[in-house]
Amino acid sequence: MTPPKIRLELTIPEVNQILEALGRLPYAEVYELIGGLQQQAQPQIGLGPVPAQAEASA
Repeated sequence: MTPPKIRLELTIPEVNQILEALGRLPYAEVYELIGGLQQQAQPQIGLGPVPAQAEASA
């Protein structure tokens, strides 16, 4: 069963603060959460997903 979802409205500085706090935690514990936040935020701020090719060459 899929867990229920909620929607939050946050300012960009608030999201950045959350990401900064998550960045202080062990990567293995938060990487999926950070990825989900970024995936949801990018279209809302006018950024599309990062192409796999550009990601691989970085």
